[in-house]
Amino acid sequence: MPTIQTTNQLGTALRTARKQLGLTQPQLALAAGVGTRFIVDLEAGKPTVRLEHVLRVIDALGGELQLGGLPDAVPEDAASRAADLCN
Repeated sequence: MPTIQTTNQLGTALRTARKQLGLTQPQLALAAGVGTRFIVDLEAGKPTVRLEHVLRVIDALGGELQLGGLPDAVPEDAASRAADLCN
């Protein structure tokens, strides 16, 4: 799994996946429910694309987004109980 640290790297990774699947930009746009212009901008590394649409594209390509290096998420109710114990 590639490590992605820039919008250009994300665009390149998604373009590579699209091409490996044999999809055109319009076909991917249709499958993801976004416009072709969005796919063009995303693959070009535009830094201001909508995250919701990026997630749709990743899903349409059969991928998933994972975050590494972050602390594990604690359910909100457990976090509030832990805070109460400290007070």
